[in-house]
Amino acid sequence: MQPIIVDAHLDLAWNALTFGRDYGRPALLTRELEKDAEAPRRNGQTLLGLADLLLGRVAVIFGVLFASPQRRREGNWDALVYRDSAEAHRLYARQLDYYARLADEHPAFQLVHTRRDLEAGLATWQGDDLAKRRISIVLLMEGADGVREPREAEWWQEQGVRLIGPAWSGTRYAGGTGEPGPLTAEGRQLLDVMADLGLILDLTHLSDEGCLEALDRFPGVVVASHANPRALLRGPRNPERFLTDEMLRRLAERGGVAGIVPFNRFLKADWANADGKAALTLDAVVAAIDHVCQVTGSAAHVGLGTDFDGGFGVGGTPAEIDTCADLQLLGPRLAARGYSPDEVAGVLGGNWLRILRAGLPA
Repeated sequence: MQPIIVDAHLDLAWNALTFGRDYGRPALLTRELEKDAEAPRRNGQTLLGLADLLLGRVAVIFGVLFASPQRRREGNWDALVYRDSAEAHRLYARQLDYYARLADEHPAFQLVHTRRDLEAGLATWQGDDLAKRRISIVLLMEGADGVREPREAEWWQEQGVRLIGPAWSGTRYAGGTGEPGPLTAEGRQLLDVMADLGLILDLTHLSDEGCLEALDRFPGVVVASHANPRALLRGPRNPERFLTDEMLRRLAERGGVAGIVPFNRFLKADWANADGKAALTLDAVVAAIDHVCQVTGSAAHVGLGTDFDGGFGVGGTPAEIDTCADLQLLGPRLAARGYSPDEVAGVLGGNWLRILRAGLPA
């Protein structure tokens, strides 16, 4: 039987509220319905749908809460933007409501708040009956401006959020992608509150200095939900999107996991849309996974954080990927590279399950 997959970064709520995407539909049906719509022009053709997740054995996903600051707005179509923390709070709260509705309308999705919830969802994948399988959604906040002051992290935890990334672009808590800067005094307070609450810290998008300080300062569970190795990209623009080898080693020392993004531009620095899908294969994804393994000394600190539908679509992924179901093709590629069955299962999902079992409340 194929291993289960855990995908540590999916922007379902942002897409649903921005473009009206219905993730209860298969990806191919959504593409057909969106032929003349704004979504594929702005965000590419979707890779995601309930049927595709089920067929690909994607058993757990990190459902993202995300909005961007007004200064980073891309156009009038970009509706989920905020001018201040109060507006960010409202936008993130709307996305909480979306995930609750998704689970209500499609019983195959379930929100996960505890280890008990997680294990119950995983148990549904032990048989062959597709109708019984449940996709567990763990809520992750990307960019913490929606936390109006550090102590409010407790309110978000009560609403079901289990991971917080302090930055996307720069926030008042830390420098981020395209806007470098250190952790601020409020950022340090936020980390202290998160540690007290047992929330998981997502280092993705943090500035270099913020990332390294957070690794020193934060005593709890740390991850990088979607961050490729910088060493393979030869001086990428906005390097805060990617992890240096030092960051990877220090993340591994803390028991953390980095999620690899199968986006061609994050796999090859000079890739452009004009190059097309055929320019890269899944071997590039395997190379990124293998780099993390070589740097950290084991296969225990890397997983998948696809960021699918997060600014790119099927045209921006390696040649073999048409939907998220094709992530299973990574298994044989890793095995051919010399990875054992247990290591393959760990990369595809088991490493993230270890993180969740350590970081979720009982």
